[in-house]
Amino acid sequence: MKRNIQSILGLAMIAGTLAVTSCSSDDGNGSNPEIPSVDGRWITVAGALMQETPGDGNGGTMVYAISKADAKNPNYSVNVYQNGFPVLSNRTARMQSSIDGSKLFNISYTGANGGTFMTYDVNGGANFVQSGATVNISQYAGTSPRWNKLFDGDKTGIAVNVTTPQIVTNGDQYAYTRGTATVLSLDLQNILISGYKQYEIPLTPEEEAIGHHIFRLDAPTLNSAGNKLIIGTWMRKTNPATGENESGFTRLGSKSVVVDYPSLENPTVITSTVDNGDTSGYRSFNSFVANDGAIYQATQRGTNGSHILRITPDNQYDNNYVFSLDLALGVQGTYVDAWRYAGNGIAYVAYTYTSANDQGFIARVNLNNRTAQKVEGIQYDADLDFGQYQGFVVDGNEVYIAVTPVGKDGNIYIINNETGEVTKGAKLINQPGNHYIGVF
Repeated sequence: MKRNIQSILGLAMIAGTLAVTSCSSDDGNGSNPEIPSVDGRWITVAGALMQETPGDGNGGTMVYAISKADAKNPNYSVNVYQNGFPVLSNRTARMQSSIDGSKLFNISYTGANGGTFMTYDVNGGANFVQSGATVNISQYAGTSPRWNKLFDGDKTGIAVNVTTPQIVTNGDQYAYTRGTATVLSLDLQNILISGYKQYEIPLTPEEEAIGHHIFRLDAPTLNSAGNKLIIGTWMRKTNPATGENESGFTRLGSKSVVVDYPSLENPTVITSTVDNGDTSGYRSFNSFVANDGAIYQATQRGTNGSHILRITPDNQYDNNYVFSLDLALGVQGTYVDAWRYAGNGIAYVAYTYTSANDQGFIARVNLNNRTAQKVEGIQYDADLDFGQYQGFVVDGNEVYIAVTPVGKDGNIYIINNETGEVTKGAKLINQPGNHYIGVF
């Protein structure tokens, strides 16, 4: 898993002027700050199959759709592994859904079909029907692209990738390490590539001279003005003397790439001095536009636990906004696996921390006053791991989360975003080595 192997990667929101969502269904349009409650929407449950190691989730992805009423019913049981539908993906699929839950968007991950984008009509149960054509973006963004749906009424997705960084020398002297970045826009309605740009993204000459470079891009987010994309980064460092990747290096401040939208041109790098963690996330959205128009972004793999950073509507880090989850939760070594903005400054964070031995927890976070509390009323377990978690559903004031320890049964939980009240919902039947990775 990502916390144990450094070479592997690590709650949607509606803005005041632009609505933004995570790997779930509730995005909106640029003028509606409210998160809609959709009558009759499906709740699609997703489970990841193990490949070699329990919890690795690399054996493929199964989905099954139930009603909201069934999702809230603790006497209702779902077994996605026996009764579900296999979405196209060699490993864990990266999925998102439409505003009303009626469509599932998928880009297959690695293998012969890696980079293939398709949509499914959600018809309940295991009835998922591929709608329209497919488009393979692997020739531009590789077979393992990272992507997000923008919050523009299910119109656009953005996929990003960086080729394996290569060392460049000046004669026999180390110069820098860089890969070629791709930023690609997908037309979700017509299932086609609507544009892409490729370029190298340099850091400062001083940073590059000592080997720092962008290893991976992920979690693109459209700003409140709708004219810039903020893209998270995972940083690495080359040892200029040996040409090898360094571990345990002195980290730079947290960085993001800003590009013009919709042109995808003019990449620039912004740096936070608040934290030194990466901003790429792992399998879910990692930054969201809030009601105040700012972007809030989680960090991972830093030396001081995860932080929530703030990016102003002017597309610059607000270094006066300091929100350490270690301090807010009273623990050490926090790590945000996935999170979801749910409106009115409130978010829900799936996290672990150092002394918890990778066990997962859920916290309710107030971005306005920078506080966080572990959510009680959820059945926690030592084998609960949110490392590959992708999907939260926010439906009006209700937040749906799938909670299953690896290889053990669990439940859907519904949290009232206004009161924080937790309700145990449908039972999720598991299998050895598998775990549920989200609701959509």
